[in-house]
Amino acid sequence: MKNNYPQSVDFKINLIQEQLGHGKDLSIQRMRLHEGLSGVLIGIVFLSSLVDKAKVREMSLEINRLSNSVKSIGNKDEIYFKMLQNTPLCGSKVSTGSDNEEMLQQILEGNTVIVFDEIEFFLAYTTYGPEGRAIQEPTSQTVIRGPKEGFTEKIENNISQIRRRIKDKSLRIEPLKLGTITKTDVALLYMEGIALESNVNEVRKRLSEIQIDGILEGQNIEELIRDDTYSLFPTIYNTERPDNVSAALLEGKIAIIVDGTPYVLTVPTTFMEFFISSEDYYHSIYDSALFRLVRLLSFFLTVFVPGIYIALTTFDQELIPTPLLLNIAAQREGVPLPTFWEGILMEITFEILREAGTRMPRAIGPAISIVGALVLGQAAVQAGFVSAAMVIVVSITAIASFCIPNTAMADALRMTRFIVMVLAAYMGLYGIFICMFGLVLHLCKLKSIGVPYMAPVAPAISKKNTDHIFRVPLWARKKYPSLFSKTKKLRTHMDGPTQKRQTQPPERK
Repeated sequence: MKNNYPQSVDFKINLIQEQLGHGKDLSIQRMRLHEGLSGVLIGIVFLSSLVDKAKVREMSLEINRLSNSVKSIGNKDEIYFKMLQNTPLCGSKVSTGSDNEEMLQQILEGNTVIVFDEIEFFLAYTTYGPEGRAIQEPTSQTVIRGPKEGFTEKIENNISQIRRRIKDKSLRIEPLKLGTITKTDVALLYMEGIALESNVNEVRKRLSEIQIDGILEGQNIEELIRDDTYSLFPTIYNTERPDNVSAALLEGKIAIIVDGTPYVLTVPTTFMEFFISSEDYYHSIYDSALFRLVRLLSFFLTVFVPGIYIALTTFDQELIPTPLLLNIAAQREGVPLPTFWEGILMEITFEILREAGTRMPRAIGPAISIVGALVLGQAAVQAGFVSAAMVIVVSITAIASFCIPNTAMADALRMTRFIVMVLAAYMGLYGIFICMFGLVLHLCKLKSIGVPYMAPVAPAISKKNTDHIFRVPLWARKKYPSLFSKTKKLRTHMDGPTQKRQTQPPERK
């Protein structure tokens, strides 16, 4: 919808009103400038629900003040248009256009548009100003030691938090708009010279191919650009923590920030990254090694413990020590359900309690979870619906699942657990081994933006990728991970810890 000829202010205003449906928040101010430019009529159009109203009022006053200082020589409208075009009102960024569709889009983005009489061009000033949520501690990835700041729903705030941590000229931020209707602001971030150019081009290509009416959250993009759509396991990492994203960028990864959500996506990613917390780098290497081993153990417990219990009690009782077997048999006396259905009942009950605790108001959510777990578990054992051993197994499984730092991976492991339980109920330990092999093969098949998911273990890659199960000291991380970067630059120029300082005793006088 291009302008082919100059139009009057009233015509442009009527066009805007028709296109935007005479919205209640559509504000229009006609301003007749006085003194030197007494014949100039302009229209100021904005959406009151999106702009900083104080800034717009100050702009109107400044326009009046400028009009008094201009002498009319020639065409008054063109003189004033050029003057405003070259004058940043209230520090706002100004842009020019002539397309009516572009003008409507500027208004919908929260900018203030000024239209002129008999001039086809318009001016748009950045006045977007609705207040968003203040920067707070992340709710899904809490740490004891480390930054307490988390991302918010405003893309400008999220970019600024990255800028504060990476003050380098090589940080690149590419703006995008996705969604034919929502036109959601998206930013693609990477470190030029560090990030692998082929990875950047691949992510840029996949984003450009998105053709959908709306993007409302980062998960929408994640689902549209991931390699294996039907896999249970996440192949794109999401985080609320700016320090996580900054560390990923410094390794050569690519970040995708979506307006309207506090979760930022980083790609490519590997399987082990979902078991690494940013807090690992704020503790000693020995503490970090212990934390990661505990999380990997929790991975095994979450997926396989219920299935192993079902297999042993159903098919392979000879593998259970006799005293324990007699104890389990005594507990199961009077339980009407087979072990498999007993486990399924308890797991589904736990998932219901977990979902209820999540959806309930925060004041009563934890109480519901605790009361439900204690009361229902104890009552179920006393009533003879389930055995005490099964309650212990399900409790261990539930607690272990909460050790996984990333909720997307924890959800995938919980769903995998049900598959293991089914095969264990029909095939015993053979079913468990089949699940193990199938899980390993599936994980080795996955890729994240073309990068092997299980790297650097499968396939095995050089010592450049040293930070995996065990965190190496910072001074030993000399080269960038070859999975994400091909740069020859060094990350650190230290050969080891600083030399030991010998403390000299004070001289005695």
